[in-house]
Amino acid sequence: MTISNFDAAVGRPVASRATQFFSFLVTLMLLCAAAACSNESTTNFQSSGVDKTSASVNDTMNTATNQLTSKPPTSSRPKIIAFGDSLTAGYGLAQTESYPYLLQQKLDADGYSYEVINAGVSGDTSAQGLARLEWALSDKPDVKIMILELGANDILRGQSISAMRANLARIIEAAQRRNIQVLLAGMFAPTNQGGMYQRQVATAYQSLIDEYEVPFIPFFLDRVAGRPELNLPDGVHPNANGTRLVADTVYQSLKPLLDEDATLR
Repeated sequence: MTISNFDAAVGRPVASRATQFFSFLVTLMLLCAAAACSNESTTNFQSSGVDKTSASVNDTMNTATNQLTSKPPTSSRPKIIAFGDSLTAGYGLAQTESYPYLLQQKLDADGYSYEVINAGVSGDTSAQGLARLEWALSDKPDVKIMILELGANDILRGQSISAMRANLARIIEAAQRRNIQVLLAGMFAPTNQGGMYQRQVATAYQSLIDEYEVPFIPFFLDRVAGRPELNLPDGVHPNANGTRLVADTVYQSLKPLLDEDATLR
């Protein structure tokens, strides 16, 4: 898939989507900045704010081992690891409302014998995800697929896209060395960061797809971002209804990978 223009990849005009997501992304940047100044707890395992610049070792370890499945864990079942930030972890939601949990329900309903592991940590940048990757995979030899949702925090903080791309590349390489199929989730850059920065983001994702031949979700928050009725009061994180759409989006891209090898069903 060519994604030099993310909007074309999801079949919507550029102008309308840029307008739709502008206020969402600006709000997200402001909340990300506010999060770094707050230590208030939330009802989930994440710290307060949108995405803090770092996560504690304990939070990382607890999250990376948090298995969200509607069936009892079974060692013989191949694993799908959802590796990401607060959008994966399910910020502000009950565990049963997070997208990995909903994805598990879809797999079970359709007869796929996989166990989904929620390895999302609120606040993670691509560098922080890379730092905890080996630990997250060290005791999981039966992981078959990784849903890689990282980079949004790098983008929203205006960090180097080349560094983000390098971190994601190292994560993909580490997964592929373990024969883990990676499903890469994409994000948009805020329009107020300028066209050049937006093009750098799109180019980074495209180059990862081309070099590593990984399947791609063009926009992780498609149909959810910018819609107040589908987001928490912060206007950023999906609420329970929005997360159901996220799970649908992920499943649409994941299902063909499962169908490639019928022996894993």
